Amino acid sequence: MAAVVAVVAVVAFLVGQNLGRPGSNVIVVESNPLIGQPAPDFRLATVDGQELALSDLRGRPVIVNFWASWCIPCRDEFPVLRAARESHADDDLEIIGVVHDDGPQTAADFADAYGATWPMVVDTDDVAWNAYRGVFLPLSYFIDRDGIVRAVSYGPPPADALEAYIDQIL
Repeated sequence: MAAVVAVVAVVAFLVGQNLGRPGSNVIVVESNPLIGQPAPDFRLATVDGQELALSDLRGRPVIVNFWASWCIPCRDEFPVLRAARESHADDDLEIIGVVHDDGPQTAADFADAYGATWPMVVDTDDVAWNAYRGVFLPLSYFIDRDGIVRAVSYGPPPADALEAYIDQIL
């Protein structure tokens, strides 16, 4: 347990030092017990009051992205995710933004300001956060069409890693 805490602390420090800009000092952790396993399903309310379940998107490649409006690295990650979604529109790539420790209106305003048009769900009771073993933000899970987790990124993934992760789920 102490080793996990130490790794998380080092990664959090490095991401904080980088202020979310992908670069040489961002650590992308590729080991996670969910890799190769079915993605935990969740059904949560969207910021506009609808309901969305991850299983509703079965058959599509999906990025489940945990974020919050107060998260500095999330500000840099959103344009990268938006560009990836646009460039892979023909592949039917979808993103679900899971709002962690933030309010729905604040999250909706942030998403609008950053041009995020993908669904945003609010994880008020940390149901998804706990199922996905959240440690810090941003945190992204790359899930293939069969609902299997293929990659995980702690912090904003560098562009080359993002494309490699997306390739794994297409």
